[in-house]
Amino acid sequence: MGDKSFGHLARAVPALASMEQTKGLFKTFYTQWGGLNTLRILLKTGSKSGHLSTLKALMNFRLEKITPNFLVSMWEVFGEREALISEGRRFTYKDLKDRVFRLANALQALGLKPKDRCAELLYNSSEFFEAFFACSLIGCPMPFLNWHLEGDELADAIGRVRPKVLILHSGFLDKVMALKDRIPSIEHYIVVGADVPPGMAKYEDLLSGSSDAMPESHFMVALNPYTGGTTGTPKNVNYFDSVGYAFSDLAEAPKVPLEEYLRFLILQFSFMYWFGGTEISDPITHNMRCLIPGPLYHAGSIAGWVPFILLGGTGVPMGRFEPEDFLATIERERINWVFVVPTMLERLLALPDEIRKKYALGSMHTVICAAAPATPELKKATNAFFRRQGCTKNVFIEFYGSSETAVTSVLLPGDYEEKPERYASVGKIRCAETRVFDRETGTWCPPGKHGKILTRSLTTVGLNYVGSPEKLESSFLQVDGEYWFDDGLLGHMDEDGFLYLTGREKEMIISGGVNIFPNEIEAAIKRLDKVLDVAVVRYPHKELGEVPAAVIQPRDGLSILEVEIIEHLKRLRMIGYKIPRYIEFVANLPRHIDGKMRKKEIEDRFWEGIERRG
Repeated sequence: MGDKSFGHLARAVPALASMEQTKGLFKTFYTQWGGLNTLRILLKTGSKSGHLSTLKALMNFRLEKITPNFLVSMWEVFGEREALISEGRRFTYKDLKDRVFRLANALQALGLKPKDRCAELLYNSSEFFEAFFACSLIGCPMPFLNWHLEGDELADAIGRVRPKVLILHSGFLDKVMALKDRIPSIEHYIVVGADVPPGMAKYEDLLSGSSDAMPESHFMVALNPYTGGTTGTPKNVNYFDSVGYAFSDLAEAPKVPLEEYLRFLILQFSFMYWFGGTEISDPITHNMRCLIPGPLYHAGSIAGWVPFILLGGTGVPMGRFEPEDFLATIERERINWVFVVPTMLERLLALPDEIRKKYALGSMHTVICAAAPATPELKKATNAFFRRQGCTKNVFIEFYGSSETAVTSVLLPGDYEEKPERYASVGKIRCAETRVFDRETGTWCPPGKHGKILTRSLTTVGLNYVGSPEKLESSFLQVDGEYWFDDGLLGHMDEDGFLYLTGREKEMIISGGVNIFPNEIEAAIKRLDKVLDVAVVRYPHKELGEVPAAVIQPRDGLSILEVEIIEHLKRLRMIGYKIPRYIEFVANLPRHIDGKMRKKEIEDRFWEGIERRG
């Protein structure tokens, strides 16, 4: 991709400056920092980097030399502002800087060098962010390990990335100790919590014995999540190159021209603008206050904490999601920005009225929902609930994306307020390039025509899976000379560029040669008030091969009959072959914590001993 010096970057600016995303993103930074703070941050950054004087110096500096000084300058300017509120502890930006420096120096003292990996296995906590910043400053990717994994899956996830250091919560010691012989790359274990076995370091002791001076910096964006793993072992997705290339000389260059890379960079981070970055201002601290109820290891949750990372926001991680605690925290901490998955909203709305009505939620501005399908009814009910509790505008925002693509489409309140039918969409393509492809004809689909969803984004142009044998070629389609990422999703786009998802190719039911999409049936069944959750899966049939089956979780304390489901679908004029041939009621459906249904577990019961496709 060539030179990344300021002079070369400046030559790319004219082509980018006219984009709404560019203007909105810069306005977001200015709004959130404030004019005086913006000046202070820039002056401090220039002073630390030695580039305050001549135009020649300005033209010759490199962004990767500026980035760590910019980050530290922002912490210093925001000084006494609250950075993190975690487990009853409150950390200012001054506190954060001190703890990050101490951890970074401690990791370097343990022998960690640039590009060595430092993995984390932590509950939502301040330590996660301290580790993230420390690893970024010293150039070490930080794999986000899923603490729900056990045994072989956890050993494989660690083995793929071969970290030299593992920072873990003491609650995970038993599962890690059982695997120690199978994860030989780890040279040092750092334990958060009280119980620290011999040969491992206690996190707080490590910090207290370390220097609070600026560490030797080799900046790299430490973002290193895994895929969800709904169809196999989670794969480690390389963000430290794709997201971090502009800011680090350690990152590999994506295989696109610099100007195109910068366009994708601006498109991706413009989600902060689309989600309300120019409008949100806490009446006391004048910043974004972000509640983080979902697991920090999940890639989708990054959208919930980027304002804390880049905009001087205040992050409030929850140890675990509890519906009433979620509402109480919004009220107590004046939360105005949160990322959730649909199951969280469903659990909120299922609370008794006397609990839901207790809390004043008027501070909320942006409820971001993704990771799994949300029905139009859920979106409307969420807005109605927050309005009843004090919000003066609709708050529900949705995006479509994946671990590989990051944010692509965005659904804003103004979109569905203008045309209510857009509630059924996942928004307009605003943060990437996403199109619908007809594989039969080898052409792009016109509006309304169903096809494969393909994407080019900041994260796909430099995509690779760290330590995985999978060949990336199978995940891309070449169209018009460009490589587009194929996420296995199907859908269509309307004439205004709004995307409607039909379902996932691997989950499609082919009954007697007819394609049936589970999403459509699930959305219809969920319209029944008695239904809390539903999974539509493939069920074996002698003549047709497979037919749809519905496994339904009723709302607590309610019972429902099979005939009620069938009559409901008939009233909605659902075509006969789409109506489930088998219906089962269960107390709980298996979902990942990120909201994705574990359909394979359900299907496997029905297909045991029977040969099936796919």
